[in-house]
Amino acid sequence: MSEKVVVIYSGGMDSYTVLHRAIQDGYDVYALSFNYGQRHVKELDVAKNVCDMFRINHKIVDITAINQLIGGSALTDDIDVPEGHYASENMKSTVVPNRNMILISLAVGYAVSIGADKVYYGAHSGDHAIYPDCRPEFVEKMRDVCAIANYETIDVVCPYLNNDKIEILKDGLSMGLDYAYTWTCYNGREKACGKCGSCRERLEAFAENHATDPLAYEAV
Repeated sequence: MSEKVVVIYSGGMDSYTVLHRAIQDGYDVYALSFNYGQRHVKELDVAKNVCDMFRINHKIVDITAINQLIGGSALTDDIDVPEGHYASENMKSTVVPNRNMILISLAVGYAVSIGADKVYYGAHSGDHAIYPDCRPEFVEKMRDVCAIANYETIDVVCPYLNNDKIEILKDGLSMGLDYAYTWTCYNGREKACGKCGSCRERLEAFAENHATDPLAYEAV
């Protein structure tokens, strides 16, 4: 019987790759998605469709109540989504306070309840400059805490922690993944905007891998 793992799955290209990396590695995957009040739920719809298609155990959990406590992010509040490259200073407006600590904590509780001993999430090196909760030191400390927070030891696994999005996509393409089944844009319109930091980084990853992004864009 395969070992159970929980994968925090947003529906974006990074978590989509992490999801399939866990499957490829032989785990029995339980995908966990969160509605935390992000400005659109398009990626959650994409996540549901992927899990239905591949018959992956999947839960979407509504935690929008936390918006009473945390805010000030362009991803959750009525703040314009910044455009331009991810490394730009204005991309800090997309930080959601304490998001990954909250999501990992909930995922660890779920892992304990189903008898899993690992939680996967998609932090990568391209996020280190902007997002403190994607940096190696955060992952290391969360791993330490999650090893002692319950009677059961839960490991926090980031298979691409020291890889950038170009390398993540390269691995996904080597697995034959179709990235038409992902949504990366910070906007939830019919087409990806092509201008936000998330779109720019995604398009650069495809260009560096000499591959064509299957998503339609308003502007590239």
